[in-house]
Amino acid sequence: MSPQDIRKVLVLGAGKVGSTVADMVAEYHHLPVTLADRTHAHAEPGDRLVERIVLDVEEDAALAAVLAGHQVVINALPFYVTVRVATAARAQGVHYFDLTEDVSATSAIRALAEDASTVLMPQCGLAPGVIGMLGMQLAGRFETLHDLHLRVGALTRHATNRLRYNFTWSIDGLINEYCNPCAAVVQGRPVSLQPLEGHETLVLDGEAFEAFNTSGGLGTLGETLAGRVRNLDYKSLRYPGHRDAMDFLLHDLRLVERRDLLRQVLEHAVPHSREDVVIVFASASGERGGRFEQQTRLARIDGGRLRGVDRTAIELATAAGVVGVFELLHTGRLPSHGFVGQEQVSLEAFLSTRVGDCYAALGDTKTAAPTAPAVPHRALRAGRRVRSNSAKQT
Repeated sequence: MSPQDIRKVLVLGAGKVGSTVADMVAEYHHLPVTLADRTHAHAEPGDRLVERIVLDVEEDAALAAVLAGHQVVINALPFYVTVRVATAARAQGVHYFDLTEDVSATSAIRALAEDASTVLMPQCGLAPGVIGMLGMQLAGRFETLHDLHLRVGALTRHATNRLRYNFTWSIDGLINEYCNPCAAVVQGRPVSLQPLEGHETLVLDGEAFEAFNTSGGLGTLGETLAGRVRNLDYKSLRYPGHRDAMDFLLHDLRLVERRDLLRQVLEHAVPHSREDVVIVFASASGERGGRFEQQTRLARIDGGRLRGVDRTAIELATAAGVVGVFELLHTGRLPSHGFVGQEQVSLEAFLSTRVGDCYAALGDTKTAAPTAPAVPHRALRAGRRVRSNSAKQT
């Protein structure tokens, strides 16, 4: 199926992020969207582009039937159904995107992508997602890359509790990244680090933060930069004090061994907030032009309105990540099939999309290169040739 043949998009998960994804596709691409969830959601009167339906993705026949009527599926469901949906999409010949940070799910999707007739691209949100594009761009600025540090925070604007934190996104996603091993590169070797470790403090634009290891944010970037970077890591940004409080819950109270109970405690005690900000920071250092240099990039993303609805910063930032790469597929600037990693997309190409303005602060007009199509994933280049709708692959 040619990317230009895309006529209808399926979005799975009608939560805050999934609904924002659906509205973003409708707003910027004027394509009909089916927004599916297990529970019935009230349709907006007069909305001719977004149709809401009830669907349980754990019913294989029902999922296959709905997929058959679409050319693209964007999966905004929890990580534990990721592989099920990706498997069904591959079987139906539907292009697949998701927002997962789960490492094992991504590995499974990568295996599914072998000989797939359509694109399978997981980890397309913020982190993993856009942060990988930014990291790859900074890495390319150095003849010899020493250190690449990526930091992202989805934060409430007013942290008044002892955790210094309110939920601005998924509780399940937070638990997953606080409890699972974290990929990194240390002294040129791929390693697995413990979550919540690697604590550091930093000041960005005069505001104090802490950062520590969390799982999944690197995506496949560590593999792509293998042999090119000395030290590479991803950490979450939080307000000072949060890490110690979470360490007490997870390790002193041993809730890391009882994640269902941890979820109940957090859901009961930690409020959700729609007053949020997303902070994206990256720094890279290495040899450039015969001297040791460092480059940094910082963006603060705020909430806004989309199709008449107020959206939080994390909703817009996450949705823009996946809708941007969807646009690159639709316009022939992604490989036409197989596994695609986040860092295969140039940051300039992403920022040139209709939703790229969300991350405009990451642009570098002084040294920006012309936009280019994404290249086939490293693992696929070693095997069979990957077709592309672009005239030239770089």
